[in-house]
Amino acid sequence: MKPLFHGHILTASALALAVGLGSAGAQQVVDPANSDLPPEVSEQAQEAAEANRPLGADAAQAEAAQVMPGSFADLAEQVSPAVVNITTTSVVSQPTGGPGFPEGSPFSDLFREFGMPGIPGGPEGGPTQRSPQRSNSLGSGFVISADGYIVTNNHVIEGADQIEVEFYAGERLPAEVVGTDPNTDVALLKVESDEAIPFVTFGDSDSARVGDWVLALGNPLGQGFSASSGIVSARNRELSGTYDDYLQTDAAINRGNSGGPLFNLDGEVIGVNTAILSPNGGSIGIGFSMASNVVSQVVSQLQEFGETRRGWLGVMIQDLTPEMAEAMGLQASSGAMITDVPEGPAREAGLQTGDVITRFDGSEVEDTRGLVRRVAEAPAGETVQVVVMRDGDEQVLDVTLGRRETAEGEAPVAAEEPAETDVLGMSVTALTPEMAAELGAARDARGLVITEVDPEGPAADKGLSPGDIITDVNQQAVTSVADLEARVAEAREAGRQSVLMLIRRGGDPLFVALPLSAESEGEAE
Repeated sequence: MKPLFHGHILTASALALAVGLGSAGAQQVVDPANSDLPPEVSEQAQEAAEANRPLGADAAQAEAAQVMPGSFADLAEQVSPAVVNITTTSVVSQPTGGPGFPEGSPFSDLFREFGMPGIPGGPEGGPTQRSPQRSNSLGSGFVISADGYIVTNNHVIEGADQIEVEFYAGERLPAEVVGTDPNTDVALLKVESDEAIPFVTFGDSDSARVGDWVLALGNPLGQGFSASSGIVSARNRELSGTYDDYLQTDAAINRGNSGGPLFNLDGEVIGVNTAILSPNGGSIGIGFSMASNVVSQVVSQLQEFGETRRGWLGVMIQDLTPEMAEAMGLQASSGAMITDVPEGPAREAGLQTGDVITRFDGSEVEDTRGLVRRVAEAPAGETVQVVVMRDGDEQVLDVTLGRRETAEGEAPVAAEEPAETDVLGMSVTALTPEMAAELGAARDARGLVITEVDPEGPAADKGLSPGDIITDVNQQAVTSVADLEARVAEAREAGRQSVLMLIRRGGDPLFVALPLSAESEGEAE
């Protein structure tokens, strides 16, 4: 599983076997085929597949109002025919034999004299190549359609030369990769079968509540089909990815469970088991499943295009803090503040640095994380309404989204500016072309560069440091000390407690709400 903290978060699939080509095997893996399903259950599963009806559809009708289920047996029995074990094989070339001593070193001469294989000039006359090794890895997955589409984790099948899927009853089929998305660790596979395959369907992960019962199915440690139950421990967990939205669960998840489904009591998949937090590689009751609402969107695009096609707005943003909102005269402190607008859809639509995005495509924007996810979910090329607050007024702009995959890697162009004196616990001076070049900014950049910071002043408290470039104050460009003093004076006259500064540090934009302390009122002269 993927570590949350270094060495502690593990992807749930990393059960690997190294087998030399031609050998029978290095480890006995338990055959995961099961014979404990009653015949009538298998028949019902096949009938559901042929009728294109997902498994678990009847689970919601059983004991829906009880606090704790008497047993998970009926649910596990219904959905297990759609859960699969995944075995991947890849051939790994081994490095040449012999220690890597530099030619001419005493060690090289010593080992050559005693006939060490792999040393140039030794008995074999040159390096030896070890035989290739076959690496086998195990994971889990689940069928989402009667025609054989299977969802698993990307890290389960990444780099595989061959993929084999084993069904609950023991049937094995080769699988092909339809598409992958490393950003959410999702992969879509396809198997071909003459018969319809039992499948399950996605549920609404947003409706899952902390405390809801869940059932995790998979192939832990290569031991074959296994079920574990627990509850939703937390929602909206973020590990390390831009689009992370994990359900946390205490259902036992171990190596080999990666890609397996997390079911609610209605027999719907609300998560894909992906990672655990563990100090020792085993389950300690902290597992993470990528939310089904994220996975289902990715799977739909992989099914249609074989790749993801996320929307791209083309802005740099940061969370709006209460201090920033007060400095701007805004009533609410929710939203995403634009710190830069490079070339792209947002600039073409008229969005500006300092705008606060409050609604996107009809949905309220609480913070930057929510906006990033919402934009990514919107189709590339779609025109959406974006509501922003600008100079105290609400504006509605129509933006035609670009495609993130195309735009990724393009760095925004920095633009800055101006001047010199002591104000608000810092010394500033006009930015010259020479200073700009030294600070890594464009030579024609304009702004004020901070030359010194009072360690006990408000600027230091907010993390400002020498070399930071101030480009805007209260959403107005500043190109001289006089501009800065005027903006500060205006804020005091308006009764505000702070001024909102846009600074650039190493080319990256950042808004900072700098307090207007009573002690600092006489500083600007």
